[in-house]
Amino acid sequence: MTPKTRIHLIRHGQVAGFDQPRYNGQADVALTDIGIEQYHLLKDRLADAAISACYTSDLSRCTIGAGIICRNLGIEPVSRHELRELNIGVWEGLTWQEIKAGWPEEWRARLADLVNYRVPQGENLLDVQARIMPVIREIIERHKEQEVLVVGHGGVNRIVLLSAIGAPLAGMFSIEQSYGCYNIIDYYADDRATVKLLNG
Repeated sequence: MTPKTRIHLIRHGQVAGFDQPRYNGQADVALTDIGIEQYHLLKDRLADAAISACYTSDLSRCTIGAGIICRNLGIEPVSRHELRELNIGVWEGLTWQEIKAGWPEEWRARLADLVNYRVPQGENLLDVQARIMPVIREIIERHKEQEVLVVGHGGVNRIVLLSAIGAPLAGMFSIEQSYGCYNIIDYYADDRATVKLLNG
């Protein structure tokens, strides 16, 4: 069997305000009761996995869940601020409707160039990729031939998954990442990666 490093990549559970499309970005929004329950379901699902380490965004919607899962696994989660969601600048916490009403030209500009457009005081996808991927490579290098849990966000996870399959960032929203979803990526020594499970 070819040696591999396996990353169990999950998205945080459901958060307050989930019922209206909005950009939470790096705002530290609270989990709902359903979001907490989603973590407990993931805890049970991962109970038999041979996970030896966990890395999580330092936002509470991720660290709370990492704690729930890791207590069950007997490991201590490591928080990394680099794994935070896209900084959406002045749009953080706003619904899509509010943004369309207040920043119509900027909204259209972002839709027209998702990869390069930077919301005022925020990041674009290239910025986020440059922040996240060195950490993912560091995790793979540090935990060769082990299994690692990474607790992230919708945008963060999409970038990691696109990188794994060699797809461009422009395909960001061609991948679904539901609240509390579970992905598996296997990384091999020859720099190949295989997505074994997506949005499960």
